[in-house]
Amino acid sequence: MADETRLIRAGASSKALAKTVGPPIQKGSTVLLPDAAALYNDEAYVTYGRQGLSAHDALREALAVLEGAVGVALYPSGLGALTGALLAVLQTGDEVLVTDAIYKPTRRFCDHMLRRFGVKTTYFDPRTAPETLIAGASPQVRVILMESPGSLSFEMQDVAHVAALARDRKILTALDNTWGAGLIYKPLDHGVDLSIQALTKYVGGHSDMFMGSVAARDPALVRALNEGVVQMGWSVAPEDAYQMLRGLRTLPLRMARHGESGLAVARWLAVQPEVITVIHPALPGAPDHQLWARDYTGACGLFGFVLKPGPQKAVEAFLDTLTLFGLGFSWGGFESLAIHCDPQLKTRKLKRDYGGALIRLHIGIEDPQDLMADLRGGLDVYADAIA
Repeated sequence: MADETRLIRAGASSKALAKTVGPPIQKGSTVLLPDAAALYNDEAYVTYGRQGLSAHDALREALAVLEGAVGVALYPSGLGALTGALLAVLQTGDEVLVTDAIYKPTRRFCDHMLRRFGVKTTYFDPRTAPETLIAGASPQVRVILMESPGSLSFEMQDVAHVAALARDRKILTALDNTWGAGLIYKPLDHGVDLSIQALTKYVGGHSDMFMGSVAARDPALVRALNEGVVQMGWSVAPEDAYQMLRGLRTLPLRMARHGESGLAVARWLAVQPEVITVIHPALPGAPDHQLWARDYTGACGLFGFVLKPGPQKAVEAFLDTLTLFGLGFSWGGFESLAIHCDPQLKTRKLKRDYGGALIRLHIGIEDPQDLMADLRGGLDVYADAIA
């Protein structure tokens, strides 16, 4: 054979791979099949690399173990997982009930994309009693989408009760469980049909990649999710699947540190004179603490607090004084972050007066004493600005 032919074939022979701790990273758009009969046997073979190879399979299997699921679908981002879950089960003429505390990009998808395709979205107060929520659901309601705790204002729903009542009405339930990460809260164990999370956050853990997942126990729902992934052309990179799996291995250790440090900072903030209230479900006395105590096995590092009333410039001065807290919207990584929530709350249907500026913190894995000192410096500046 000529050099051109031999170089194409060189090194392509199949042989057993050395066993490593992690799965091999296979990079390929083309999948070579064993025989002609396999070319169109989609049930038995992966026919295109976009459907996922070894690292993807390993990640899906590990997430299924974490979530207690029959199957897991992967998406290029957390938002992709939320929109993919909805598209997998909704059709024209359906209605979806969505908590008013939902992640803002999901709200945009519901208000614009779903509306264009004839799906109605109705927002409900996240603290609506489950009986009231289900009793008010129209016959067109196909899905109830919850987020508990809400990622800005941290309201919780009685997810298990909503799921049980919804099942009696043949309404599906879905939960954005990024706060619980499938570890400290397991939605499928509480009757939820679709457990959604942004793997970008705690599973990734290092703020350097995007991915989302949806887990289900009903084989029909798993099939619908996977069909949506294939038909919409979604795919995730093999390197990212490998990195997500690597992050998943240390998730329990990191989450424990986030939770401990978050509560330490929350307790400290609760006694600072510039703070009206701390909104952390795991903090005794906080709103919805009883729901958290009943259903959760731990906490993550994300919570909010309310400053005493002051002008926008004072709030900005507080944030700009911080040196250990980055100013950023994502969360779940090793680093601590802070944002002012009020501008985002304007899009909500149900307005709440918190009495002052709502600040959201993500507590990373730094020493909490250092974080408290950093916050104290910011609060000193804030106190001077409102004096």
